[in-house]
Amino acid sequence: MGPAAGLAALLAVLALRAGDPAGAAARGDTFSALTSVARALGPERRLLTLLRRYLRGEEARLRDLTRFYDKVLSLHEDSATPVSNPLLAFTLIKRLQSDWRNVVHSLEASENIRALKDGYEKVEQDLPAFEDLEGAARALMRLQDVYMLNVKGLARGVFQRVAGSAVTDLYSPRRLFSLTADDCFQVGKVAYDMGDYYHAIPWLEEAVSLFRGSYGDWKTEDEASLEDALDHLAFAYFQAGNVSCALSLSREFLLYSPDNKRMARNVLKYEKLLAESPSQVVAEAVIQRPNVPHLQTRDTYEGLCQTLGSQPTHYQIPSLYCSYETNSSPYLLLQPVRKEVIHLEPYVVLYHDFVNDVEAQKIRGLAEPWLQRSVVASGEKQLPVEYRISKSAWLKDTVDPLLVTLDHRIGALTGLDVQPPYAEYLQVVNYGIGGHYEPHFDHATSPTSPLYRMKSGNRVATFMIYNAALFWWNLHRSGEGDGDTLHAGCPVLVGDKWVANKWIHEYGQEFRRPCSSRPED
Repeated sequence: MGPAAGLAALLAVLALRAGDPAGAAARGDTFSALTSVARALGPERRLLTLLRRYLRGEEARLRDLTRFYDKVLSLHEDSATPVSNPLLAFTLIKRLQSDWRNVVHSLEASENIRALKDGYEKVEQDLPAFEDLEGAARALMRLQDVYMLNVKGLARGVFQRVAGSAVTDLYSPRRLFSLTADDCFQVGKVAYDMGDYYHAIPWLEEAVSLFRGSYGDWKTEDEASLEDALDHLAFAYFQAGNVSCALSLSREFLLYSPDNKRMARNVLKYEKLLAESPSQVVAEAVIQRPNVPHLQTRDTYEGLCQTLGSQPTHYQIPSLYCSYETNSSPYLLLQPVRKEVIHLEPYVVLYHDFVNDVEAQKIRGLAEPWLQRSVVASGEKQLPVEYRISKSAWLKDTVDPLLVTLDHRIGALTGLDVQPPYAEYLQVVNYGIGGHYEPHFDHATSPTSPLYRMKSGNRVATFMIYNAALFWWNLHRSGEGDGDTLHAGCPVLVGDKWVANKWIHEYGQEFRRPCSSRPED
């Protein structure tokens, strides 16, 4: 779990899953939690071992293979955890999903290559699926959007926000890791296949630029070529309404592949369109970013993610204060908790250093074997969705004495009954590559929500742990939801984010938080 700084800005998460956590992570979900991405390093290490044996047994065709081997091995020898950098995480998934397959199946059959292929087939089921590559690519696009990252910068391994002429370095990795032309092509193609030309064009442009610079230097692991990138980029520009660019790129394609009849027909088509509408000769592609129907507050949300928001100070609102909190509980008399009231309407409290690093690490270890793709309520069902990318696990109090201690601590601070069925089990969440949770409420907003299956009412309060802990009421005393508790989890730009939640329900709190008919309570 990370530091508490910036916790109140946008950090909450929501998962709705009935029953006990069980089962291993499915293929296609690797990208949705960084701990799963990290586990993918194991199969690649085994593949490196197999490849090393092959290199020792066969001297021919080594130059290209050795280059690929050295490139991957250098990443594994880096003392830093490579998957904390989203570019490294993306390329790890891409290597395991396509590069290794291209390397293995491009080589001629021999005794040594058969051993390599047999070894690859043994670990193939443990490798990321194509859905993981798509998810990792969409994560890079999400980071690109929310943090206004420059695609050319990302391709060089630089995380820069570009707003007009202003360029801001958001993150400077200790070791720059640039993307290849094929890497950029794969990101662009994922967008292209979704009909998202807003994202496809800049990534395909970068792929074309890099392929041009290395034309003729084909790499074994590459799946695409300059011709592929030109082909996709030309059609993307055509779909975006820029016929002039589509024509120029199509003509360039024919320089490398003059016998391609389809492209020749496209050139004739574009020339005819331009002859009929000369104004399109210099037309610029003005492509709107894809709309997100469910996210009405996108600009506000992304603005807060970019600035980490702002909190009023005691001098601006004198009723905000800090104190050592015991809540009149004997449990806290000898070790009060540092409390900071950071908002009044809605009432939001930050408890500093609620768990220490040892406890946080223990919670992570308990949750990791049970992590599954996070879901949200959709009508009466629970489904994984693109606007929530993470994995979560539910931990019963019987799993470890630490969870009992946490419940006592939460109950003492809040004065609420946090034992099931009046509260849910502790939920632990690990975010994936660009993992996020767009603006949402923790309480149920529909009478058919799966939350009511507990038969203990709605979620009256949220207690979120991120080393520090954040507490707020989701419902007014009347039982109505508080619309001001809309909150979100910003996409993880760099690092490994873990959060734990305790959701407390209405039933069992009748005398601890009495009802009121006044709307303002």
